[in-house]
Amino acid sequence: MPRPSPRRWFRNWLALHHQEARSSLARLRGRPLPTLMTVLMIGIALALPGTLYVLTRNLAVLGDGWEHTAAISVFLKTEVKAEQAQALARRLAGRQDLESVILIPPEQALQELRAETGFAEAVEQLETNPLPYVLSLRPMTYLDDVAGLEGLREALSALPETDLVRMDTLWVQRFQGIIKVGERAALVLASALAAGVLLVIGNTIRLEIENCRQEIVIMETVGATRGFIRRPFLWLGLWFGGLGGLMAWFLIALARWLMQAPVSQLAALYQADFVLVGLGPAAQVVLLGGSLVLGLLGSWISVARHLAAIEPE
Repeated sequence: MPRPSPRRWFRNWLALHHQEARSSLARLRGRPLPTLMTVLMIGIALALPGTLYVLTRNLAVLGDGWEHTAAISVFLKTEVKAEQAQALARRLAGRQDLESVILIPPEQALQELRAETGFAEAVEQLETNPLPYVLSLRPMTYLDDVAGLEGLREALSALPETDLVRMDTLWVQRFQGIIKVGERAALVLASALAAGVLLVIGNTIRLEIENCRQEIVIMETVGATRGFIRRPFLWLGLWFGGLGGLMAWFLIALARWLMQAPVSQLAALYQADFVLVGLGPAAQVVLLGGSLVLGLLGSWISVARHLAAIEPE
């Protein structure tokens, strides 16, 4: 008997898998409650690290906004005139450890203070402008160590025109450290719960194999190959993994939607508008792809272990 061509063999292979995919899905639809419970369990397990990742992602976005406002503020002495302040700004702009230097004149600072809520009436009572010239400095991005920032602060404090140096960058570094801890915690939690998902899917496939024991024995008796017997259970694992990933995506999106209103109200108290970000495209691919891989791996391990224990009499 001639062997089929590779193209025909591939078409037959696809047809078999398409048939098993449909029959496996029909089997799950025939038992909606057990299927829903298993999918919900997998979805919750995958949604927990996903939610923690979304939380750290939103904190990172919030931190990026704060970093743009964080700077080293150099308050010059009140006797420093405009020419001296401009000359100092030009001199500091030539430093290699500073990314930008912005000179804020007293008039602009007073105007910004007047715009702040609660300060307008107090500013109107002033007869003269008591504010000095201020230099807003942003360190270079590579200057992220405490020793380097402290050295920069000491150099700025030693300038004869300087009255006070206020550094707003150290707390940003601490905030970034908290974000890194959250990201590491999400990774550890994802690893632990991925093992749990493997156990859930493996146990579910084990029960399916036990329910089909007599059918498997008959197929082995008539000469069915291991691949033919294994195929429907692998598809069950894929369906459980895929549906669990979609459930996790839905739960994460639902949590983001429920949290948006209180977050917007809190941001409004600070005259800000903050929109929560969800899973990005890459994270969605990792979530759905990872759930499919977990489903296939869990079913494969369970099938390889339990099918070997079933032998025809």
